[in-house]
Amino acid sequence: MKQKLLARGALVPRLLLTGPALSLIVAGSFSYALPAGAQESAPDEITVFARRRSESVKDVPATVTVFTENDIARSNINRASEIALLTPGVSLVDTAEVGDTQVNIRGMNGARDSENSYALVIDGITYTNPAALNREYANLAQIEVLKGPQGAIYGRNASAGAFIIQTKEPGEELEGQVFASYGQDDTYSLTGAAGGRLTSKLRGSVQGEYFRTDGFFKNEFLGRDDVIDNQEIKAISGRLIYELSDATTIDAKLRYGEVDAGSIVFNNVFNIRDLVGGLGPAVYQNVNDQQFRFYNNVIQTNEQESTEFSVKLDHEMDWASLTAWGLYSDIENQLGADGTSAAFGFFAGETSCQQSTAALTGFPLNAPQFIGQNPNSAVLDPNGSLFGAYTPTTCDGTQFQRRNQKDFSFEARLTSNGDGPLQWMGGVYFLTIDREVAVGTGIDNINAPSFAGGTVVQQPFVANGPGVINPTEQLVWDQFDTDVYSIFGSIGYDFTDTLTADLALRYDNEKRKVRSLVPGPDVANPSFIDPCIPFAVPTPGVTPINPGLCNGPIDPKSRTFSQFQPKLSVKWDVLDELTLFTSYGVGFRSGGFNNQGSQATVDTFINDLLNLCDPAVPGCVESGRSRVGILDEYDKETSNAFELGFKSTVFDNKLRLEGAAYYTEVDDMQFFEFVVGPFGLLRVVENIDEVEIFGIELGANWEATDWLDLYAAMNWTESEIKANTARPDTVGNESPYTPDYTANFGGYLDFPVTDDYNFFTNLDVSVVGQTWFSVVQKQERPIGFELLIPGIQGGNYAITERDRYAITNLRVGLESDQLTLALWVNNLFDERYLEEVIPAPEFGGSFVAPGNLRRAGFDVTYRF
Repeated sequence: MKQKLLARGALVPRLLLTGPALSLIVAGSFSYALPAGAQESAPDEITVFARRRSESVKDVPATVTVFTENDIARSNINRASEIALLTPGVSLVDTAEVGDTQVNIRGMNGARDSENSYALVIDGITYTNPAALNREYANLAQIEVLKGPQGAIYGRNASAGAFIIQTKEPGEELEGQVFASYGQDDTYSLTGAAGGRLTSKLRGSVQGEYFRTDGFFKNEFLGRDDVIDNQEIKAISGRLIYELSDATTIDAKLRYGEVDAGSIVFNNVFNIRDLVGGLGPAVYQNVNDQQFRFYNNVIQTNEQESTEFSVKLDHEMDWASLTAWGLYSDIENQLGADGTSAAFGFFAGETSCQQSTAALTGFPLNAPQFIGQNPNSAVLDPNGSLFGAYTPTTCDGTQFQRRNQKDFSFEARLTSNGDGPLQWMGGVYFLTIDREVAVGTGIDNINAPSFAGGTVVQQPFVANGPGVINPTEQLVWDQFDTDVYSIFGSIGYDFTDTLTADLALRYDNEKRKVRSLVPGPDVANPSFIDPCIPFAVPTPGVTPINPGLCNGPIDPKSRTFSQFQPKLSVKWDVLDELTLFTSYGVGFRSGGFNNQGSQATVDTFINDLLNLCDPAVPGCVESGRSRVGILDEYDKETSNAFELGFKSTVFDNKLRLEGAAYYTEVDDMQFFEFVVGPFGLLRVVENIDEVEIFGIELGANWEATDWLDLYAAMNWTESEIKANTARPDTVGNESPYTPDYTANFGGYLDFPVTDDYNFFTNLDVSVVGQTWFSVVQKQERPIGFELLIPGIQGGNYAITERDRYAITNLRVGLESDQLTLALWVNNLFDERYLEEVIPAPEFGGSFVAPGNLRRAGFDVTYRF
């Protein structure tokens, strides 16, 4: 019979599909399920690399969730979003484009266009590009998720935690597997891997991945169901391990991947209570009531191409192990999509706007995400066009975004390998990043005269001229360069057989540079709006397309950020069945630069145009009309994190209980937000001066019988913004992107039905609590509509909190040594929920993205 589940991830919200037992897991530290017929396997037999050395998970004085190879196969884990789903206290959203992920770990945020808040380590190598996380993985062997600051060991910007991923090494014999899956919405997946020994000193493997889906949603205007959340992903990778000697190996890996997908899977929802009387309830709607419908006239695209090459050297000596590696990564990512500018009449005077609106006669315009042709709307838009973003007219313009990043990194470290009470590790790290970021707003003349079904020109700047379909109106476009130098080390000592302590320290020094790539003010461009004198008549050919150019060229900038990051941890084995641990650590995330001209854009079109007041003036903050403090650069983020936890096994290891309490103080927390106004769209990072976070994680894993496991886990997080210079009126609100709680429970059974086959089934339920996605929460903010309707009050954002939701996944099947057949249903009860809400306060609305709907299918795995 095939050996079943060897271990399972701790505190998982989603039940694994093999193994004899169902585990009740906790978000405390570790968890796993024993294989059927292998009850003698003790929990501490799970080996992890959480501290850069091989050790039992029980000996790690920290919260670490572990998914073994069988866990991964049974839960069919292919992406980081599925890892997050299985890990309480961790949440992830990926809505705008492929790889544009925001990860939240215990209230510590990731932020688009800034540095990760976590370390991503694959086969011992640290990957820097945020786009490297949430993609298709294959050939996985083990996944570890660490919570809390890990910078002292895993390095730069690991202030929230770390994802430690191991893939399968090619073995001595030729072996491999083929996996094929089909699901609703024309969803196909095919992966294959094979490897083994090639020569007496060389082992190798190769793997390929293909995935495609039409997606859940349909573009009703274009009549197509494959242009909203569609995806096609292709990747191929290879690995060679050369054994120079018994003590020395070289591990080389190469990966190439392509993605062709939809993007900006959003509806916009208005939050303007004062307009309800004139325009109806569509202008003031709770985000959770959105009935998602898509009417884009532009086909929204996302293209990504990635190349990665790494080489790692491992050399064993009598007194230490030497590891050195180098990584080259090149990930190019760009999207083109419908725009956001119709709400301010930005392109109302453009011929294409008027013609496309007139052509919509008879088209159903009662969708709640935009305002239809209403006689009362004439005061807002004489042309009768639609006001929302992503509409079937061309009045919202277009948007183009580019995020290309090349980086090279190197690390060398020595690790002790003695058996004495003293353990140590030390090393150096170097990284250089070449990153290009552009966000542009354009005029939509695509596919005239129908203005439907075309795509955006795939470049940041498009000069105006005869026959140009997508000329650029506003643009931020910059080159960012970063050089990082680090030194790190750790020392651990066993004071007694039951008491150990570890001290780790890291020093990072980062030099950052930025230079603008925006063409100067003498370029030929449409200039329907003057960024230097709002609503003045622009001068064709000399009006700049970036407000930062209004006072001359944008000068290059540079700045250096550095930080010491200590971490102290202590573990005490109180009894054979009970271990206590505690830790204190400093987290660090480098500061950086926004696209240059962001501050001038916000000051000109929001702060000055809306007459917002200086927060230093008495009564300003209380009035709710304080200025928005967006800058062209943002400061480093630092945090002080404390944790106290336990790990316990009772009833002959049948029941495992775990838990932890944590407290974190964050200075200058980095937070991303969209800023929308007459200029179109900005993506910016701002600092929240002070945030306090505390929480509790608990869990249990019960091997009820040889064939049944039960598990339950929960995480509860409380947070509060103590100071916020960027938006002073948000003090007292919660840390954004932080669910109030997460909870997971389920059951798993696995038993033999013949001599060759086991029947398995897995049911797991994941619950995610209420979540705010912006620092602006239960309050009102001034909006751009004040310019069109004098006396109107601000947008009200009390209705932008995402509701609690619960997802149930079911998987059943048969398995032998060589073959697995499974039926599955994700989101069994077709729960309708929001994946992300992005309030744009000065826009008067929010951009909301739907979560995945129900999808059923089957898969087959063949091993050889």
